[in-house]
Amino acid sequence: MTENSTRMDMERICESITGGGRSFKVVRGQKTSYIVASDSKETFDSSSLSSLPGVSMVKNTSCCYPLASREIFGPSRPVDISAGVRLGCGEAPLIMAGPCAVESREQLLKTARGVKKAGARILRGGAFKPRSHPYAFQGLGSEGIAMLKEAKKASGLPVITEVMSSEEAEWVAPHIDILQVGTRNMQNYCLLRTLGRIGKPVLLKRGMAATVEEWLQAAEYILAGGNERVILCERGIRSFDRNTRNTLDLSVIPLVKSMTHLPVVVDPSHATGRRDLVLPMSLAALAAGADGLLVEVHCSPEAALCDGPQSLDLDEFGRLMSAAGRIMQALREDEAQCTLPLAR
Repeated sequence: MTENSTRMDMERICESITGGGRSFKVVRGQKTSYIVASDSKETFDSSSLSSLPGVSMVKNTSCCYPLASREIFGPSRPVDISAGVRLGCGEAPLIMAGPCAVESREQLLKTARGVKKAGARILRGGAFKPRSHPYAFQGLGSEGIAMLKEAKKASGLPVITEVMSSEEAEWVAPHIDILQVGTRNMQNYCLLRTLGRIGKPVLLKRGMAATVEEWLQAAEYILAGGNERVILCERGIRSFDRNTRNTLDLSVIPLVKSMTHLPVVVDPSHATGRRDLVLPMSLAALAAGADGLLVEVHCSPEAALCDGPQSLDLDEFGRLMSAAGRIMQALREDEAQCTLPLAR
């Protein structure tokens, strides 16, 4: 629909769709609205709708994630995180860093100041931790959210944290800049629908056994709720090899970016589970075209209550940021050379 389309315009189109025996869903975006109609029997005849008042564009597609599809919406679009912070679409890669879990005020503030000094743009920290082991540390909950708010104020960094249920998402959203959906909740459709209504930026991690199509359809649930600020995160998939925690599928970065307009970031910490592999996999992800990284950093990894073996200390994170700067500079220089006219 056009930005100035009226309610009457939309009702007229919806009546036309239902009159043809089709189902539909109205998606109210931030700037404009979309009407997604399904037709499994025959190709949709768009000629009768194209000329109606309020219609900007009509397209046919067999794609099962039309709102996430590059086929419909074209080139990549950036996601606005907060004032002055954007992700994707030609922006410099955005580095999100911090501890896997918020453990204490001192731990979080020290880590927040350290990652900011090294160049991170967003602070990560888990207040709610979905753990496979029921007796493992589950996070500090609301106390952890309060600490994240304090760390945000002290460091000036926007914050990202994971939510596991619709109820958590509702009350956490006003205090946090990005809401993360973990691998275990990628297909928690109740949660995804809630995040679509809330409108805060959402980082959607790929399920540990999810196909690319299932991942994009999960993103579609959020987009169909009207929330256009969705970020995809590759964090490794489960395989037979136990030398690493998961298998980091770097091939999905260029693949998914050819299929969707949504930005793609990589979590090398959960993908590998090994501190020594985080830096090389981070650089490989950036070289493959990732729009950002989600890195676990702890001021004292040896004392971490959660995922210490895969967490960098502050010095190691500083080296990662330095190396990332060099590889991005090399990529920019290579791109500039490729655009120069060939010598005759």
